Amino acid sequence: MRALLEAQRAAFMAALPEPLSVRKDRLTRAAAMVGDHADRFCDALSEDFGHRSREQSMMTDIAGSIAPLKHALKHVDRWARAEKRKVQFPLGLLGARARVEYQPKGVVGVISPWNFPINLVMSPLAGIFAAGNRAMVKTSEFTPATSALFEEVVGRYFAAEELAFVSGGPEAGKAFAELPFDHLIFTGATGIAKHILHAAADNLVPVTLELGGKSPVIVGRDADIRQATERVAIGKMLNAGQICLAPDYMLVPAEQQAAVVEGLKTAASAMYPTLLSNPDYTAIINDRHHQRLAEWIDDARAKGATVEVVNPAGEDFATANSRKMPLHIVTDVTDDMTIMQEEIFGPVLPVRRYEAGIDAAIAEVNRRDRPLAVYYFGKDEGEKRRVLDRTISGGATVNDVIFHVSMEDLPFGGVGPSGMGAYHGRDGFVTFSHAKAVYQQPKIDVAKLAGLKPPYGAATRKAVAAQMKR
Repeated sequence: MRALLEAQRAAFMAALPEPLSVRKDRLTRAAAMVGDHADRFCDALSEDFGHRSREQSMMTDIAGSIAPLKHALKHVDRWARAEKRKVQFPLGLLGARARVEYQPKGVVGVISPWNFPINLVMSPLAGIFAAGNRAMVKTSEFTPATSALFEEVVGRYFAAEELAFVSGGPEAGKAFAELPFDHLIFTGATGIAKHILHAAADNLVPVTLELGGKSPVIVGRDADIRQATERVAIGKMLNAGQICLAPDYMLVPAEQQAAVVEGLKTAASAMYPTLLSNPDYTAIINDRHHQRLAEWIDDARAKGATVEVVNPAGEDFATANSRKMPLHIVTDVTDDMTIMQEEIFGPVLPVRRYEAGIDAAIAEVNRRDRPLAVYYFGKDEGEKRRVLDRTISGGATVNDVIFHVSMEDLPFGGVGPSGMGAYHGRDGFVTFSHAKAVYQQPKIDVAKLAGLKPPYGAATRKAVAAQMKR
């Protein structure tokens, strides 16, 4: 891996400045690499998951990968323009000029997760390539078929000095994180992110962390319950809840809890009347994660929670040779339950009541770590504004869930334990660029004019007084 990094950096330095035509060509080739092998990638994803909805994979990992690449291709000319900045009076009148030029950083390391193992490679690459960088990608050991396919096809589209994929388990991941990249982006769990940050610190590598957390849904008293529950059910059951932005728990007015639970059950049953043989519904990634979810559900039951399993066809999941898991709606939840302490990352949805006004729900959110997203459903503009102003999260969607991540002109990222930094669209271009300040001095002797040139005297005192004047 170190030899690969050195080869990429040498190629990068030899090519500077990286022309926009080359950047656009890489974006085009990246889109082709995914699009040309869409069917094979969908097959690999389904093999890795045990079953994954083909249509979902086409939406989230194929089309969802090509869209940011096309967006970058369309806008990179504008993003890459130098930005004029002001200079202090009267230097501008005398011919001084200032600007910010965006330069590529060099070689960017990408550590991708297993839940969207194509999209969460290609979406960062849109900004990385637009900015003029090279990239090395460490894929997840939990999706070996997808990783192997990337390694098989990448050479048809890219030289190893432009883009390379490496795979392996935790030891390979640790070694990858310790490489002296020019930037590193990690998408995954908060606990692992701490180790990534420690590893990168030894080389002072700038890091972007895309993590997760417990993203809440706040339902206002005037919300359309049918609409809210349907949209939450869609977001929670997409990829079987294995989404960093999945709604993690709901906060609902006490008098509407029963209606919310019924709405969730109705919506889930309509979308997935069966589950075990339903090609639209995705399985849990592996036995360990399936067991983890089952244990957390048992923990909640043992501590007094009510668990409703949305199984409209009455299927036997206990004896099925499958890791598919139906939606579990959990009420009467308390803070000592694991599902209220950890990010769930599966089709388990706690529903909690709030008794007073919206401030009670806001307080519930604010006593936890800052989440990757906050979702609010309601019609009251003042209430909506209060939720947005009084909660701090990576992003927010109003009257739906998850959708803000698909808006290419919005930055995507977390805050605190849910992440560090952001990318997507121009924000990704800026993240993976170095903003170089460039100042051009006029012909006159500015140092003398500003009183900077010794021997100091009246001109110096006059310049200081002018700057200190209030």
